[in-house]
Amino acid sequence: MRAFIFPGQGSQSVGMGRALAENFAAARDVFEEVDEALKQKLSRLMWEGPDSELVLTENAQPAIMTASLAVMRVLECEAGLSFSRHVRLVAGHSLGEYSALAASGAFALADAARLLRTRGRAMQDAVAQGQGAMSALLGIELADAEAAAVQAAAQGGVCVVANDNAPGQVVISGTNDAVERAGRFAKEKGAKRVIPLAVSAPFHCPLMQPAAEVMREALGVVAIRPPAVPLVANVTAAESIEPDTIRRLLVEQITSRVRWRESVLAFRHLGVDTTVESGGNKVLTGMVKRIDRDLATVSLDAPADIESFEKTL
Repeated sequence: MRAFIFPGQGSQSVGMGRALAENFAAARDVFEEVDEALKQKLSRLMWEGPDSELVLTENAQPAIMTASLAVMRVLECEAGLSFSRHVRLVAGHSLGEYSALAASGAFALADAARLLRTRGRAMQDAVAQGQGAMSALLGIELADAEAAAVQAAAQGGVCVVANDNAPGQVVISGTNDAVERAGRFAKEKGAKRVIPLAVSAPFHCPLMQPAAEVMREALGVVAIRPPAVPLVANVTAAESIEPDTIRRLLVEQITSRVRWRESVLAFRHLGVDTTVESGGNKVLTGMVKRIDRDLATVSLDAPADIESFEKTL
């Protein structure tokens, strides 16, 4: 069975989803619905740029979701995709959880777009510009990355592991000084590279608590239905299907670690043999291959990808 997976921030690019809209009416409908929900021509920004505006958190988050849902809508309308027959579970990386929930029917598409616009703005506003940072630690074990973060925070500031992405790929987040110290400590513990990330805020760390409170309020007034298939949640790396639990985990996710490596490791034990990435330029597919080489992988971005995948249903 298949797990459909949905990418997070960083997978956006100018031109995303345009070929789908040009080839499929179902995809055009998705872009139009999101444009109407946001009262913004997000589709034009996605297709024409400029990149400097697309990368803004409040634009990137709904844009990535929209591209993913365009793929899913085409699969359902053109290829006959059925969650009950073809999908075992869904999962998403950070904002990708909203895409996963919209794809599986837990969120209405317009609600997901508006929530991600709110989420993006709240995360951007939670920490003053220039006060927070994130760095990718490459070639280091999770335990050593955790130790480096703790050691750095003990000297002042905030530093935690934000993303456990794949073996040898851990992201830390917090205040500038603590993240910089943690990078030095990580190199002492064997990290091959420390790469400061070009992000607008320190995501998935305690500094995001103001954003979590904003999302608690926003999620509290939005209908969440049981998804058609379980969601493997970032916070727990375990299945969730009950709406109130999903609502709570989406709030916790703002300040908590993205347990992507653990989530993918759980897939085969849950009956999954293939992951299908909906949009995202194969970012998550690359991680999956590093985590569990026995899982087959599919990545869907272009019309040709969908036409090829349709033959496997």
